[in-house]
Amino acid sequence: MYGRPCNRAPPKGPKVSAKVSVKGNAEMTQFNETELTAAVIRSFDQTPDPRAKFLLQELVKSLHDYVRRTDLTFEEWDHAIGFLTRTGQKCTDIRQEFILLSDVLGVSMLVDAVNHRDRDGATETTVLGPFYVGEHKVTPHGTDISASLPGERMFVQSRVTDLDGKPLANVPVDVWHADDDGFYDSQKPSYATEGPSSRARFITDADGRFFFRTIVPCSYPIPTDGPVGQMITQTNRHPMRPAHVHFLVNAKGHEPLITHVFVEGDKYIDSDVVFGVKDELIAKVERRTDPVMPDGQQSDGPWSLMTYEFHVKPGGGMAPTPLGTKVTEDA
Repeated sequence: MYGRPCNRAPPKGPKVSAKVSVKGNAEMTQFNETELTAAVIRSFDQTPDPRAKFLLQELVKSLHDYVRRTDLTFEEWDHAIGFLTRTGQKCTDIRQEFILLSDVLGVSMLVDAVNHRDRDGATETTVLGPFYVGEHKVTPHGTDISASLPGERMFVQSRVTDLDGKPLANVPVDVWHADDDGFYDSQKPSYATEGPSSRARFITDADGRFFFRTIVPCSYPIPTDGPVGQMITQTNRHPMRPAHVHFLVNAKGHEPLITHVFVEGDKYIDSDVVFGVKDELIAKVERRTDPVMPDGQQSDGPWSLMTYEFHVKPGGGMAPTPLGTKVTEDA
């Protein structure tokens, strides 16, 4: 019957401390600017996982403090919710707009930095980026992974060692980069029918070496057709990344290494939109006219040489799985 008192017990949950007396009854918390944050923090007190509890309560503190410090308006909060909604709607199996958002806000590099404070001589890390997609097929050394693409040819020779310089054999190394127009394969309509280009997996030989042919990558803009790109444009930031090749080195018994090798002299090397450049990761790409490449194969004309050695740190951890992949093989 309408108005009849409900005798059901309320669901169990954290108790909220009383604050204000109401007509002689127990004091009640007033959900105002002063007391609201404390009440929300207490609401997570019974979280079983201590780390989850800590992360949630710290998040509440930071968010509430942001709202107070900025005097956030209803219109601004509504705009923020709309922006995050559009960011999620832009995501697909092979596009992650939230990774892009994390990148351009510097959060990706900050998370990377706090998790790799002590490198002990290991190669520096940087962001994974939003284009680690699809299956990286094991490919023979010397393969031209950009064979169908126009551009200046480049020979990449590399080696993987431990911190003492001992070569590491049978290490899977994933590589991927943009084409001469600044697009990754997954950004182009042809990806669905023609498959990957400028990406592959190589397995190091007994001396820890791997090598391949490709094209010299160019600097490129992050995608600007989504909410993150629109934010960059509206705030008068340039959307450019300096030319680079991505590498993911996943040696057994060692920490996975996620990094880039940047092309020295790129005009955006000091203003990367995702803040990913470190001095150690900049490589000189030498212009060569030798008729024979380092593997003994003939060259059809001028080419460039990129040389880089990766040093990995003992440890463990899971390498990320490429977006859109259906395989169970470790990335």
